[in-house]
Amino acid sequence: MQVGLMEGTIRRDSLEDTLDAVVEHGVHHLQFHVSASGPSSVEIRKQLDTRGIQISALSGTYNMIDPIVQKRHAGLKMLRFVAEQCEVLGTSVITLCTGSRDPQSMWRSHPDNNTPEAWQDLVESMEQALQVAEDYNVTLAFEPEVSNVVDSAKKSRRLLDEMQSQHLKVVMDGANIFHKGELPKMQEILDEAFTLLGDDIALAHAKDLDQDGQAGHLAAGTGLLDYDQYIGLLDKCGYDGAVVLHGLSEEQVGYCCNFLRKKINAL
Repeated sequence: MQVGLMEGTIRRDSLEDTLDAVVEHGVHHLQFHVSASGPSSVEIRKQLDTRGIQISALSGTYNMIDPIVQKRHAGLKMLRFVAEQCEVLGTSVITLCTGSRDPQSMWRSHPDNNTPEAWQDLVESMEQALQVAEDYNVTLAFEPEVSNVVDSAKKSRRLLDEMQSQHLKVVMDGANIFHKGELPKMQEILDEAFTLLGDDIALAHAKDLDQDGQAGHLAAGTGLLDYDQYIGLLDKCGYDGAVVLHGLSEEQVGYCCNFLRKKINAL
């Protein structure tokens, strides 16, 4: 495993200066965001290769069960654009969020997330997204999160089993899966998540949490997540990719990189 970083955590006036600052922390793996209004993928790849940086995944997140159907369509169009960039940028993984019925934020929970209608909309959206994945031979990796329609390892397993697609995998983030009252059962819940999903992890995230019932929002190593167990479970299931730090400030990058490296090196 290697320490990775979410692009955008460190920002400079130019792509070149930004990537130089990333490498100064010994980081050579990024989850990246591409935009039609930004530098071309050819130019990005050139700058990455010059510095020995690899793209672990591209972000393709949109609200897959948005109550406004037109927004789902716009998200799918964006996903196709991202998929078109994968080959040039040297990655085959695109990250997804399963979404929420909340009309303002896909990161906010909503009671309708648990309805059969929300699940059916997710299945339909995922079928369309997987057609894009097949067209470009890429892997879509969705992230279970307590505020989303897929809010647990069990629902993640259900979605994987229903879709039956080699192009669908999971982003594992140990700080995202604890519902109200579940923190005291952290070891049990993490074990269950890896038992159900360990063979389907395409990318791992690293952040932290200080309370259950919502997605973690703290920098890795500053909260309550048992990182010895989390990194140990990633290793046990054979994951050997980047563990992408996010939810941190630039000022925290040095500390979090060192923290995560120590956990990985201790295996």
